Amino acid sequence: MDKNFSTVDWAKGSNVYEVNIRQYTPEGTFEAFRQHLPRLKRMGVEIIWLMPVTPISKKERLGSLGSYYACSSYDTINPEFGSLDDFTRLVKEVHALDMKLIIDWVANHTGWDHHWTLEHPDWYILDSAGGFTEKNGWKDVIDLDFSNSSMRMALIQAMQFWVQDCGIDGFRCDMAHLVPLDFWQEARTACESIRPLYWLAECEDVSYHAVFDTSYAWGWMHATEKHARGEQSLSQVREILHGYTQYPSGASKLFFTSNHDENSWNGTEYEKYGKAAKAWAVFTATWQGIPLIYSGQESPNTKRLEFFHKDLIEWKDPLQLAGFYSDLLSLRKRNAAIREGETFILPSSYDDSLMAFLRRKENQVVLVILNVSNADRLPIEVNHQWLNGRFRNLFSGMEFTFSTAETFELQAGEYIVYEKIEGY
Repeated sequence: MDKNFSTVDWAKGSNVYEVNIRQYTPEGTFEAFRQHLPRLKRMGVEIIWLMPVTPISKKERLGSLGSYYACSSYDTINPEFGSLDDFTRLVKEVHALDMKLIIDWVANHTGWDHHWTLEHPDWYILDSAGGFTEKNGWKDVIDLDFSNSSMRMALIQAMQFWVQDCGIDGFRCDMAHLVPLDFWQEARTACESIRPLYWLAECEDVSYHAVFDTSYAWGWMHATEKHARGEQSLSQVREILHGYTQYPSGASKLFFTSNHDENSWNGTEYEKYGKAAKAWAVFTATWQGIPLIYSGQESPNTKRLEFFHKDLIEWKDPLQLAGFYSDLLSLRKRNAAIREGETFILPSSYDDSLMAFLRRKENQVVLVILNVSNADRLPIEVNHQWLNGRFRNLFSGMEFTFSTAETFELQAGEYIVYEKIEGY
């Protein structure tokens, strides 16, 4: 299976920052979030992903504010967030700062009082009694019928509206695998008749890379969580990573330690990973793929955010991890070894505690060693021809001259990133 579409150049080796507008500011609006754009630009963010911006159904609503993923219209703005003018102003400012903006697109289902339920009830899957239904156990949404060509056309026209009229740069497609692949093929073809876009799929079905540029690394994330709980080995994590290398040329994986679902339902990265939370964050930004940062991780946010209610991110002053993420994102930006280099996994005597690898592209070399365990003072001897020359520690700035054999020692949760200095 080959990719049928080319990834836009600006998305290759990029990064994604997920924005939860409701919880980002006390106001919970586009205007209030817009004030954060210069800060995110300084941090190195390149692609901003907004969770769904469409209005939320009132019928069968969960909680006080409902789920963003139960929409009542595909081509209007959630009034809680502001106006359409506010949204387009946000898009323009993102572009003025040389960043991109993609929106969450929920194609599989709508909320119970979407206007299509009155205008076109035949556009939905109906149960034996002729009522709306949903097959995945979500009580606040109902499934669309993708065998209906009129519905498909209307859905694609709505997607084109956000591209043509609002200037967005792509879509993050919710539960993409629940929607027929041929629909996404039609949607991308139609939307890219306007201009090339970036397409991110929340799924891990490799066949969907016929259309999508990037898919979720759910398998990796679940395996690392199980490793943190002592239920799986790092060798199983490495097997999953090897599987990703077999994907079609040009396909990429999205790596993350948190997102809106994980944070709200399964716990913060600190609950899941403990001392290894930052080490795994380093991995997401230095392995081959696209890293995702969720709203507040730079603070850091150490609480689960309520999903159906207002629950403000507790921003710290100063933001304790803004520099941490800035260092990682700037490394990705300037170093081709991270964006597109080859990878060599380094063995050690502590293969179930240490994740170590070298990345190289021509003369650019990066060494990454992560102690993702609770054990202190773990040594690793790195013996490789790529480790030869002058290197700089990404986080401390200290410089060292390495030969092809060096020994390092890491404390529990410690992470080391060394970048070869050009000219050495």
